[in-house]
Amino acid sequence: MNKKISLLLLTAIGTALAGASAQAAELTGTLKKIKDTGTIALAHRESSVPFSYYDDKQQVIGYSHELAMKVVEAVKKELKAPNLKVTLNPVTPATRIPLVSNGTVDLECGSTTNNYERQKQVAFSNTIFLVGTRLLVKNNSGIKDFPGLKGKTVVTTQGTTSERLLNKINTDQKLGMKIVSAKDHGDSFLMVESDRAAAFMMDDVLLFGEIAKSKKPGDYAVVGKPQSYEAYGCMLRKDDPQFKKLVDDTLASVMQSGEINKIYNKWFLSPIPPRNVNMNFPLGPDLAALFKNPNDKPAE
Repeated sequence: MNKKISLLLLTAIGTALAGASAQAAELTGTLKKIKDTGTIALAHRESSVPFSYYDDKQQVIGYSHELAMKVVEAVKKELKAPNLKVTLNPVTPATRIPLVSNGTVDLECGSTTNNYERQKQVAFSNTIFLVGTRLLVKNNSGIKDFPGLKGKTVVTTQGTTSERLLNKINTDQKLGMKIVSAKDHGDSFLMVESDRAAAFMMDDVLLFGEIAKSKKPGDYAVVGKPQSYEAYGCMLRKDDPQFKKLVDDTLASVMQSGEINKIYNKWFLSPIPPRNVNMNFPLGPDLAALFKNPNDKPAE
């Protein structure tokens, strides 16, 4: 090999190494953490039907979880890491924000409302769902709307926006309710099922989810005028524009390509595990418009 060829070869190798180093140096925040550890940590809910929950085999499934796995595939492609390890970490409404903030989990896609108060602690992806807050009651309760809760025991889930809103309604309207906060949505539903509470206040789609997985779906109804409208997003750490862009771009692609319609129909208009009950929750015009023009704005 002559000196000229050797020089060209060395130059080419040097350029390739420099490019690889530059690519590595460009990674920041969560993507760098994932690259360095070879692992992406996802947070999931245990009973937030049909967004993120366990099936009868204790496997994590759901609408939001499926979107989270779309992000995982995008991360694998971005980092050229097809064997990237995925860890699944259960969270509750009370633990989800701290575990994202402290780095225990990299992404939480469940049923978490994006609002300005929470944005002080975490960042949110493009919105993945829109909901209204209503009431789950037994059909024989006689309760049709929030005024019918006067003097009754009402349950909601700890650490949710509904908990704050229910307390405000109780004070402002002088309803004299006894408000109980349960650990998770499944526990809240059990309070109504066992007649320890007259109603369960939460996001309407989650209430339909609890009915869908109940033993006797025909015994329950979702009633009342919505008291708020909220936007669900996936949570990630603040001040991490590189990872947020990847998450947002992935979700936008799923939505604008029309792939989201198939995913939506699977979880909201078809029989779902574990009881193969159809939630019959049609796609509304506001959410359809959002899918065409994704954004990360809170609903408030």
